[in-house]
Amino acid sequence: MGHFQFLKQKKFYVNLLIILLLCIVLFWLAFILLDKYTRHDKVYNMPNLIGRNYKEVQKEYSRDFHFILIDSVYPKGQEPGSIIQQDPLPDSKVKKGRNVYYIIVAENPEQVEMPNLKNLSLRQAIGTLESKGLEIEWLQFENYFAKNAIIDQLYQGSSIEPGTIINKGSGIVLRVGKGDKAKNIAVPNLIGKPASDAKRLLHMAGLNLKEQFFEDSDSLEYQRISKMMPGPSSPSVPAGTEITLWFRSNRKFNFDKQMDELLKEDSIFNHPVIVDTLFGNDTIVNDLIETTDYEYEDDF
Repeated sequence: MGHFQFLKQKKFYVNLLIILLLCIVLFWLAFILLDKYTRHDKVYNMPNLIGRNYKEVQKEYSRDFHFILIDSVYPKGQEPGSIIQQDPLPDSKVKKGRNVYYIIVAENPEQVEMPNLKNLSLRQAIGTLESKGLEIEWLQFENYFAKNAIIDQLYQGSSIEPGTIINKGSGIVLRVGKGDKAKNIAVPNLIGKPASDAKRLLHMAGLNLKEQFFEDSDSLEYQRISKMMPGPSSPSVPAGTEITLWFRSNRKFNFDKQMDELLKEDSIFNHPVIVDTLFGNDTIVNDLIETTDYEYEDDF
């Protein structure tokens, strides 16, 4: 029983009370400091950094966020040094001091070797240029016995030899053969196709892009072809014909309704043979490239 005599002493309870009070104070201080460190309930809207120069952004927000560059790319037509992607996304709820990851447009463009496209088919040439990060600027059709064969490749107005080093994203003019018996080609129906694919799809069909008109103010990712001139209901046209395109945002325009009206109004679409040619069993609207083999002749 002698071991528990301290329980009868007033001093024990005073010390116990002091210990409990110290524990409470320590826990309270710990929560206050933790709340301050984590900035609990203090969130900010992430600003939109897209399109701004990364140096200016870092200077303006260096006290608010920690910026980490994860990659640099060179898309054609974008301002060097501008931010094209950010994480967190704009308007996200974030805490001050968090990491912000971003991708910028390279200030020095990547360079590639010009491939040899001569004697390839148009389809093969398009694929080869894409693999190198180059683009077709124009298709120039000329009298030549092999239809859709590449006669020559030009860069900045002059023939360019294979292996020449040029900037990635550069535009190449292709001289293409018409063939012994040059025939007009049907204009493919591109209604509803993304703006990013428009130029490539026209080139795959042996056509050129003349002008583009955007009727809705919206991001490019939502822009779709709404009208073509000449259009798919027009008579067949010579290879290399220039096509003017109009675009609408698929968030503001009903493309299904547009296609229904097109089928009703244009009698050419009601002809079963032409409908099958333009749309195919697999539907050209879903995959133009796979259903327009009739437009290309790869065998020279």
